[in-house]
Amino acid sequence: MILIIRERITPEQLRQMSETFGEALIKLAVDVERGILAGGGELHADCEQALLEDGSRQTDIWGADWYPLKREVGFESLINIRPKQNNRFMEVQDPALRVRIEAIVRQFLEVEA
Repeated sequence: MILIIRERITPEQLRQMSETFGEALIKLAVDVERGILAGGGELHADCEQALLEDGSRQTDIWGADWYPLKREVGFESLINIRPKQNNRFMEVQDPALRVRIEAIVRQFLEVEA
């Protein structure tokens, strides 16, 4: 189930977003300008589409993964291949952009153990 997250996730939302891949992985799309994310889809593009329908601009959306058990953020996604934005690979190349993505992901998805 794809959810748009604007505040710290609830246990029920986490369960819903984990339905596709279990607790090991949640695919995300992160809007770095609006400071929100969508997660839970089978593809990063599904999450991206949810944000686009919610009013995000495609240039502001980046694909990421959240690994709840490891509490780590991954930065690889096909939606990140953007030569016009100087990102020619699946992995986000700009260190400052990675910091912004990780901060948003942790703000909403990292729950205290």
